[in-house]
Amino acid sequence: MSVILLGYHNMGCIALKVLRELGIRVPAVFTHHDNPNENIWFDSLSKLATDMGIPVYFPSNINDSKWVEIIKRLRPEIILSCYFRQMVGEEILRIPRMAAVNLHGSLLPRYRGRCPVNWQIVNGERVGGLTLHHMVKKADAGDIIAQKEVEIDIEDTALTLYRKLEGCAGPLLTQYIPQLLKGTAPRIPQDHSRASYFGGRTPEDGKIDWSWEAIRIYNLIRAVTWPYPGAFTFLNGEKIMFWKAQLTSLDEPEVLAGTVLHLKSGCMVKTGMGLLKILTVSKKDTGPEQALPPQELLPDRGFLY
Repeated sequence: MSVILLGYHNMGCIALKVLRELGIRVPAVFTHHDNPNENIWFDSLSKLATDMGIPVYFPSNINDSKWVEIIKRLRPEIILSCYFRQMVGEEILRIPRMAAVNLHGSLLPRYRGRCPVNWQIVNGERVGGLTLHHMVKKADAGDIIAQKEVEIDIEDTALTLYRKLEGCAGPLLTQYIPQLLKGTAPRIPQDHSRASYFGGRTPEDGKIDWSWEAIRIYNLIRAVTWPYPGAFTFLNGEKIMFWKAQLTSLDEPEVLAGTVLHLKSGCMVKTGMGLLKILTVSKKDTGPEQALPPQELLPDRGFLY
């Protein structure tokens, strides 16, 4: 029995370790070169596979005929995708004898598409999870094999939620990959009427609009805080990064949204509804390790936009 792994990131590493622990042959790993413009805070699947003596390929387009032929020659029982960043075409999906499956970071059919962990925090969800599902032509729309639910705490960031999902991934794959190889795994059609789809995010999507209510801004900050690019605003033409904030029950109805207030309870910014307490800020695109006290960086009655 053999499984070809298409993967990247920590989830790809977890999947490879599970496959080896199960004694399953992995004839090849397909992954990505690291992007020099991306904060590489996660483990290297290519290094892990190389250390295990597994051939590693870096396709710019997995659906090119060259890679299709290589995968055909490897004759896998299963193709497993874990945080692989390319859509896999139907020609490849028809190759494995048993199944082509993907591990997705949400409870499908909700949050199909890119960056599901970040989007769930942005939208203030209180429950998230992982889904192992069959791959089909449409992204994240195939039959569900299994899901694992996790709670999303109000203080969770995208990173802490991702860590929770990492803890679920190993047991989920350990239980259901053998079932897929035996042909006994569950197969549950998705309810497409309940589907939601979200696209990729860019650093510019982290811009704060202070006319939003405090909870919306708070969710954005924790969704894109380190190791992601961070939420930002401008003060006198200078970019200011926001890495951590705290909800309060305070408000100043007569103050314009975006106004900084130094109160006894801390540095606050007026939002469209409520005051948001600011805990960690820095200049420009520096990370939280170069943060300054908010009272030093944000002048009292300064205006953010």
